[in-house]
Amino acid sequence: MISKVKKIFDDSAKDLNRLTKMANRVNELEIRYEKLSNEELKHMTISFKNRLQNGESLSDIKTEAFAVIREASKRVLGLRQYDVQLIGGFVLHEGSIAQMQTGEGKTLVATLPSYLHALECKGVHIITANEYLARRDKEQMGKVHEFLGLTVGLNISEMQPDEKQSAYASDITYGTGTEFGFDYLRDNMVTTKEDKVQRGHHYAIVDEIDSILIDEARTPLIIASKSNQGAELSEITAQLIKTFKNEKDCELFPEVKQVNLTDQGASKVEAAFGIDNLYNEENQVLLHNVMQALRAHAVMIRDVDYIVKGNKVLIIDKFTGRVMEGRTFSDGLHQAIEAKESLEITEENETQATITIQNYFRMYKTLSGMTGSATPSKKEFYDTYHLPVITVPTNRPIQRVDIEDKVFYDYESKVRYIVSEVKRLHKEERPVLIGTISIEQSEKLSDYLTKAHIKHQILNAKTEEDEARIISMAGQKGQVMLATNMAGRGTDILLGEEVRELGGLHIIGTERHESNRIDMQLRGRAGRQGDSGSSQFSISLDDDLFTYYDEDDFARFKKKVKINEEGIVISPDPLKFVEKVQETIESNHFSARNHLLKLDNTADQQSKIIYSMRDRLLELEGPELFAELHGYMHNFFTKTMEIYCTANEEEWNVKGMIEELPFHDWREEEIQEMEREEISDKIITEFEKLKTNTLELKDDETIVYQLKRLMLQQIDSNWIQYLDAMTELKEGNGLRGYAQEDPYRIFEFEALEGFNQLLHKIYSKISIQFIENIRSQHELNITTEEELFNHGTIS
Repeated sequence: MISKVKKIFDDSAKDLNRLTKMANRVNELEIRYEKLSNEELKHMTISFKNRLQNGESLSDIKTEAFAVIREASKRVLGLRQYDVQLIGGFVLHEGSIAQMQTGEGKTLVATLPSYLHALECKGVHIITANEYLARRDKEQMGKVHEFLGLTVGLNISEMQPDEKQSAYASDITYGTGTEFGFDYLRDNMVTTKEDKVQRGHHYAIVDEIDSILIDEARTPLIIASKSNQGAELSEITAQLIKTFKNEKDCELFPEVKQVNLTDQGASKVEAAFGIDNLYNEENQVLLHNVMQALRAHAVMIRDVDYIVKGNKVLIIDKFTGRVMEGRTFSDGLHQAIEAKESLEITEENETQATITIQNYFRMYKTLSGMTGSATPSKKEFYDTYHLPVITVPTNRPIQRVDIEDKVFYDYESKVRYIVSEVKRLHKEERPVLIGTISIEQSEKLSDYLTKAHIKHQILNAKTEEDEARIISMAGQKGQVMLATNMAGRGTDILLGEEVRELGGLHIIGTERHESNRIDMQLRGRAGRQGDSGSSQFSISLDDDLFTYYDEDDFARFKKKVKINEEGIVISPDPLKFVEKVQETIESNHFSARNHLLKLDNTADQQSKIIYSMRDRLLELEGPELFAELHGYMHNFFTKTMEIYCTANEEEWNVKGMIEELPFHDWREEEIQEMEREEISDKIITEFEKLKTNTLELKDDETIVYQLKRLMLQQIDSNWIQYLDAMTELKEGNGLRGYAQEDPYRIFEFEALEGFNQLLHKIYSKISIQFIENIRSQHELNITTEEELFNHGTIS
């Protein structure tokens, strides 16, 4: 069967030939393992682990391990992996992306490489699109692994640290990508090594990998704490922005979801707050609030970007149509939306730690993934993650018929056609799935169907509590389902009796998405496992897609348009134009992701330095901790001298150096007479004295504990301040291009300069604070270390 469809997959043909041989080898082993008892089959796990410990590699045992897991699947689940599923498993084992159509059993495929890699006892992470799927897959597929003696954990939000530690200690751990990323950030904020929950990044399988690693990659993961910003300013700016008029007071750029103030708009703000210049440094907080209020009103759309439920603003994942539980917009945008919606304003968040999706997943030694729509992003997957895409054939030939798009001139013409099509198919009792891009659109279309007396179900972020029930009915005779984005739903729509003979499930796409991959995912809901089915997109030039395209180019196209009596665009070729629009928007999104990644690469390298400093402190005790402190002190003293006493004596600032160094008996006139080498020797002498005095405290557990806490607190608090400065630096980065400068080179230079200043500040604050406490002990005749720390500022 596989040989017949190989030609369809030209790019992957060479790989498929090699992988098919491996699958055939697994088939040859099947009879051997069928004869084993349950106990003998379970014992294979111990046997494999022993072989790995004795020098064999995963490649040496992979076909045998796949044969064992297939046999276990048959006994536990009553499911036997097809040959194409074995091929998909080998693709994942090798650290590639398996492009597999919807309905081909990707969840079962993941059991194969996850079992193999779990034998190394270093942890396997299986990433799903949402927590519902993580729970489901852990419960269902986890039974197979547990049958073979492995442990399986579930990592979801709201779990206690000890529960998370247990989940990560398991051989295989299921969870969402964001939760794994947040746990990594939280692990780098703990104060003892025992509080960490993760144990490394060895091997990961990402389901719906394009949705998680590309679509979600435009938004970094951010851990934040509540700041003391007041709500009043958000409310005032919200009221002011409501009076703004587009093009006069602000300029909206929907294609990149950006909005700018005009000179007139800035003048309006200045008049309202009685200030001369909104852009002066002392007005930065006000400017930030005004810009977030502007974004909330002009860019963020209710029932598209967020919903209001129970007097709370809940973020919608635009790629899956689901509510993003526990997530809030950052940098005051959430509060600006609350003010816009006249809700109680929550406390603003202050960034404590952040990482991009790209940089988190690039930490895995081996990364792999599955999806039905990776091909359009092959280049980005390889360039960003070094992940090749291999197309795996379907188990049965695809029977779905994809009908050519219909492009209507306006929304009303499109809706008339969609309603008439649903009526026709409903009369034939064929099930219909109608895909929309937002809650707003699904509810609008629902009204039209209701007026046409067509009974239907709605699946979106407002109804997802009933998701399982709605989807279970969607493939039955006469069913009509309206759904926002189906990516990451993870549930196949099973056809009811007689539905195959009627033509199967019909998909109606009501708008083209910003990415062709999401269109592919919607189409893929029909025609699973060789079922009959069909799909068609019916779109209009009023759709949101075109608001993200160049306004002048779009206007020129519309002027040339000719339509027929149904309102269908017949010339110029509308399909070519739609394809051009979609490609342009995808290119813009790629640029945005690339821009974010280039900026974050510098921050990522810096965060790894800070996190390694923290990790080192968590491991150190007694003398080693004091040795680390002395290293900080030495860096602080020598760097301070370099700053104030440069090679050019005319630029010296002896007074500034004395004020920064904690040596109270130094006199400016005395130091001024010294040579640079003499000053350096004097600093080293002072350092050696301090080193000798402080070493007397190295064996006191209380002092060691308090010192460690001081060092961690100073690293964390200064790092948080630095992240705020980096955010401002990133926001101003785009302006560099106007000066014919490479913005990324300038950003890297300024970020490096800022980071060096951060390290100096950390060394300085820790050294001075510790020295001042030591001095307090002598000056106040404090006799115990406990009194020293109670009196001083270490807490």
